[in-house]
Amino acid sequence: MKLSTAVPMVLATLGLALASGCEKKTPKEIKIGVIQSQTGYFASMGEGALYGIQAAVEDINKLGGVKVGNDRLPIRIVSVNAETDGNKAGSLAESLILQDHVQFIVSGDEPPPMHPAVSKMADTYKIPYITGVGPEEPWLGMRNESPTKWKYTWATGSFNLIKPAPAGEFRAKVGYTVMDSWMSQLNEFGPKTNKKMGLICADDPDGRGWYTLLGPLLKEKGYTVVGVEKNTGLVPIETTDFSSIIREWKDAGAEILWGNGPAPFLGTIRKQCQSLGFYPKIMSMGRGALNYDDVNSWGGDLPLGVCIEIWWDGTMTNCPGFGSTTPKTLADKWLQETKRPVLCTLGPGYACVQVLVDAIERAGSVEADKVNAALAKTDLMTIRGRVMFNENQFSRGPIVFGQWFKSDKPNQKWELKVIHSDHDFWPVAAKAQFPVPAGN
Repeated sequence: MKLSTAVPMVLATLGLALASGCEKKTPKEIKIGVIQSQTGYFASMGEGALYGIQAAVEDINKLGGVKVGNDRLPIRIVSVNAETDGNKAGSLAESLILQDHVQFIVSGDEPPPMHPAVSKMADTYKIPYITGVGPEEPWLGMRNESPTKWKYTWATGSFNLIKPAPAGEFRAKVGYTVMDSWMSQLNEFGPKTNKKMGLICADDPDGRGWYTLLGPLLKEKGYTVVGVEKNTGLVPIETTDFSSIIREWKDAGAEILWGNGPAPFLGTIRKQCQSLGFYPKIMSMGRGALNYDDVNSWGGDLPLGVCIEIWWDGTMTNCPGFGSTTPKTLADKWLQETKRPVLCTLGPGYACVQVLVDAIERAGSVEADKVNAALAKTDLMTIRGRVMFNENQFSRGPIVFGQWFKSDKPNQKWELKVIHSDHDFWPVAAKAQFPVPAGN
């Protein structure tokens, strides 16, 4: 073949291939990246969230998949372990996008430090990221430091520390902040104490938010927070010796203890309080006291009477999943398949998939920008309550107050029960234990 003939033929073939490659093809599936900690401090949170995500995907696929125009597309997930490392979560997100070619990223509730690096990658590659981030105030502080303000991250079903919802909004009432849940306990039992309190938090973005916002507010409400002016109780997350702080609380006569940190951090505090003879009448420990495996790891009777805010469990009503799934059936599914106590992050993981599916179906497309625009208009009842985003792309969820009791269930030493609720869809399960049994 002459060169003059071959070149046009090659170019024609190349042009046909390029044109074919540029055609938009309807995808055969929707690929979602899932980033959750399966090891490290937040393993129990990540395990529950991943299970909830998988359950939601299983449910929607049984219904035929996600409706996109005239098609129904199944969801396939690619899951990776963040190992409780926020920086690693970011590199995993980039790998999911560039190597696995995921179209969206989803994760259930894990504390604020786990999300910034993922949110940065979501903005860089314009990939919607639907997640749970814990309290808005610490998360928003980190978001506001970002040049892009994380326009592709949507915090669904998370909660607030002290900031109430705007007047006129459906959540502008008691039961949607941590302070609401904590004050329910203090209003009932605080007058039976001397109103002196120890406050201890891990010095990370989550803990700093709790300490710097809640400490001063508790003083305004008439409580003496020992050492708050000098940040006595704001300590590095790797701290293992709390004896000097505990002695300061004890010397001041504190009868209330409130903390926030990962489970090993809080468990060490509980053990050292007991060994030093410091027995608070009221104890609440955020973050690390949420799940059974974590508190049970403390040993002995240390979990007994410890309180914590709860943002999901299987007793919630009128909170639909896909098909016939409810909070109760999701919790029962976990119990049947794992034979282990229910993790409170099951529902948040499931709800994130609901929010994404709803946005895709309303957008009628899997194109990232169209889905991102649809997410801004979300107003959806989910398995963890109604989701509607504010101007910060954050949706607060309901909060109740729980306490750990000895369990009469087989193979379960402890049970977290709701002792105060401001919601008609979330019943109280037990009467509060006060004071916390001495010596435990």
